Amino acid sequence: MLSFNNVSFSYGGHIIFQDLNFKMENGEFVFLIGKSGSGKSTFLQMIYMNQFPESGYIQLLDYDSNSIKKNQLPELRKKLGIIFQEFRLIQDRSIYDNLAFILEVTNTPSREIKKRVNAVLNDVGLSHKKKCIPSELSGGEQQRVAIARAIINEPSLILADEPTGNLDPETSFEILELIKKINTKGAAILFATHNYEIVKKFDARIVKIENNKVLNAVIKKKNSNEP
Repeated sequence: MLSFNNVSFSYGGHIIFQDLNFKMENGEFVFLIGKSGSGKSTFLQMIYMNQFPESGYIQLLDYDSNSIKKNQLPELRKKLGIIFQEFRLIQDRSIYDNLAFILEVTNTPSREIKKRVNAVLNDVGLSHKKKCIPSELSGGEQQRVAIARAIINEPSLILADEPTGNLDPETSFEILELIKKINTKGAAILFATHNYEIVKKFDARIVKIENNKVLNAVIKKKNSNEP
C-alpha cells in the first residue's frame, strides 16, 4: 500500500534521506524509531505529501508523488488518519463538534455525521464525554479524541507521530493498546516514536531511520517475568 523508492531529500543543505527505500503492506503495524532529529516527522510528512522527494518517488495506494496534482491532495489525505503529539483540538468546541467538523467540511449528511461521531467515540471509550470541551478532559482522554478524529473517515493508513510523547507511561501504554485494537479492524498503522520501552512491549515490525536510510531494527523484548 505504501512504498518509498530511492527517495532523497534535504533541508537547509542538510541531507535527511539518501536513496531511502521502504515498503508497507495493507493492515500492517510498523514502529518507526530513531533519534530526535533523525527525520521521523519528515518521513510522515512525505507520506501525506506535505513534503516531496528531490529524487525518487513515493507510492501511496493509487497516488504517486511524481504525478499527483494539487487538487488531488485532499482526496489522498482523506484516506489517511494522522495523530500528532499535540492533540490539536478546537478548544471552544465540544468533543462531539470537534469530530463532526471533520465530516462537515466534506459535506457529509447530518445523519451520517451523528452516526459516525457516536461510533468513533464509542470505539475510544468516550461516549460519555461528547458534550465536554477539551480543557475538561485529561491528556490521555484528549489523545483518545485525537485518535477518534483520525479514524472517523475510516482511513486505510493511520500515521501516529509521537502520539504518547506528552503522556505518562501508564497512559502511553493505554493509548498504544487502543491503536493496536484499531489495527485489528483493518487500518494499517505507522507509529513513530523514540520511546523504546513502548516498542519492547508490543510485537510488530520495527524499522529505524539511521544514516539517512530506513533499516530493519531489532529491539530486545522484555521478558514477561521482568518487572
